[in-house]
Amino acid sequence: METWLPYFFVGVIGLALLLYVILDGYDLGVGLLLPFAPAAEQDRMVASIGPFWDANETWLVLGVGILLVVFPQAHGIILTSLYLPATLMLIALVLRGIAFDFRIKAGEKHKRTWNALFSLGSLVAALCQGWMLGAYITGLDDSPLSLSFALLIALSLPALYVLLGALWLMGKTRGELPAKALTWARVAWLPMGFALLLISVATPLVSDTIARAWFTFPRALVLLPIPLLTLYCYGWIGAALHGRVQAKPQRIFFMVAAICLLAALGLAYSIWPDIIIGRMRILEAVAAPKSLMFTFVGVVLTLPMILGYTVFIYRIFRGVEVKQAYE
Repeated sequence: METWLPYFFVGVIGLALLLYVILDGYDLGVGLLLPFAPAAEQDRMVASIGPFWDANETWLVLGVGILLVVFPQAHGIILTSLYLPATLMLIALVLRGIAFDFRIKAGEKHKRTWNALFSLGSLVAALCQGWMLGAYITGLDDSPLSLSFALLIALSLPALYVLLGALWLMGKTRGELPAKALTWARVAWLPMGFALLLISVATPLVSDTIARAWFTFPRALVLLPIPLLTLYCYGWIGAALHGRVQAKPQRIFFMVAAICLLAALGLAYSIWPDIIIGRMRILEAVAAPKSLMFTFVGVVLTLPMILGYTVFIYRIFRGVEVKQAYE
């Protein structure tokens, strides 16, 4: 059993982080969009994510927790190299949580301050997550080229989150706000596509491992559907946002999620069988067999609970205009 458990845990970590990017991505995107709306609409924007955002962040905790227990050596290297952005991200997420609760209890004067802090926390968290992803793809290298690549992804990830957040608002609100959200989505669509193009070009340049994985025949031919499907999804999203294709916001949201899934599959192929590109393989980083079995039992019990809770929350609060109030 110990032979396949490490790969099982890698799959769970990948799933958890993918779901985090998609689910927490839209509520980070709502936070990024908050300064562009008037006060009355800001309340409705925050209310639209109110029942969900705590559950969304659970996936990050699950992924990092499994990494710590199952791959302690890799966890130590990754967190040591990314200590500053990881710390800033956690501070930003805590700031968002505080601002989320305090803004609804504050008077109008102080609510503006808490709204600004909520947006600031969303921006810092998005930038830090992009930086960590870029640094990880380059094998945690600290060369100028690798740092420039990390900066590129740090500046690109907020565009994805803004698009997800705008699509969420289009499907969860009424009145004039969905029309404004459509405009925000159209604005974010082009930068996101430009960022995808730059990242696709830059990734093999900064990582020889990824270049060999993608541009060696016949593997390049087998992998061709990933970029082609990504291009199709991106073009379809643009057509839907500009009225050339009739589609509900939920369907467009799922197409953006499909791009995230395709990117995750591409990244998984690029780094396999390493857990840190060019530095450590999965089987080199794995913990003792007893730790694997103990964690396996915990994950088997916990993962269905988290999935069930997530489905339950989204089902209970389906529809639009969730009212937010605290006594």
